[in-house]
Amino acid sequence: FLAAACCVSLTCLVSPLLLPEGQNMLWGLMWSCSCLLPALAVMNVECVSGEPRPRKYKCGLSAPCPPKHLAFRLVSGAANVIAPKVCLEDQMLMSSVKNNVGRGLNIALVNGVTGDLLEARTFDMWAGDVTELLKFLRPLHEGTLVFVASFDDAATKMNDESRRLFEELGSTAVKELAFRDSWVFVGAKGIENKSPFEQRMKNSKNSNKYEGWPESLEMDGCIPLRPPLDH
Repeated sequence: FLAAACCVSLTCLVSPLLLPEGQNMLWGLMWSCSCLLPALAVMNVECVSGEPRPRKYKCGLSAPCPPKHLAFRLVSGAANVIAPKVCLEDQMLMSSVKNNVGRGLNIALVNGVTGDLLEARTFDMWAGDVTELLKFLRPLHEGTLVFVASFDDAATKMNDESRRLFEELGSTAVKELAFRDSWVFVGAKGIENKSPFEQRMKNSKNSNKYEGWPESLEMDGCIPLRPPLDH
C-alpha cells in the first residue's frame, strides 16, 4: 500500500502541570511538544509519487496541535540583520513585515484563556531603559502567556529584577543570558514549574555562525489554553 511509504506525525504531551496556589481549579497547562513517529498510515504526511512530503500545519508545524491548544513558532533574530518572528495560530504577531520588531527583546502577551493577543512590544536592551521592561512585566495577570524572541543584544540592560521576573514566568536560561546571546522563550504568569519552551545560544567567537553573533534559534510547539476561572 502507498501508506507503507509514508509516516505519521503525532504530538507527544509532556508535563509539568501548572497548579496555581489556593483553591483555584487546576490550570491545565500541560505543555506539549511535537514529535515524529513512524507508522504505516497516511495522516499528517502527503505522499506524491510514493515519496513522503511533510504537510505543514499552523505556523509551519509538522503535526497539528490537539484541540484547545495553541500552535506557535518563535524565531530569534539573526545577527543584527534578519528580524525575529512570533507566530501564533497561523497569525504573525511580530515580524519585520508588521514593522513591530526591533533590537533587544520582542515580547508578545497573549490571553491564556482565549488565545487573543493582548499586546506586542519591543524593548531595546542595548541603549534603552530597563524600567520600561519592568513596567511591562510587573502587572501581568495570572495566566498571561509571554512569548519572547531576541534580536541582536537582549541582555546588556538586564538587571536583577528583570531577570527575576522572567524566572517567575518559568525561565531558567535568563539568569545566564549575556551580551548578544540568542534567546527564545514561552512562559506564563503563575507557572509553578519551569517552562519546557526555552532555548539559548551563547555568543562565543569559537562557535558563532555570524561574526559577532550566534545563529538564530527556532522553536515551535503546542500550548494548552487555560480553562476560565470560576466566579
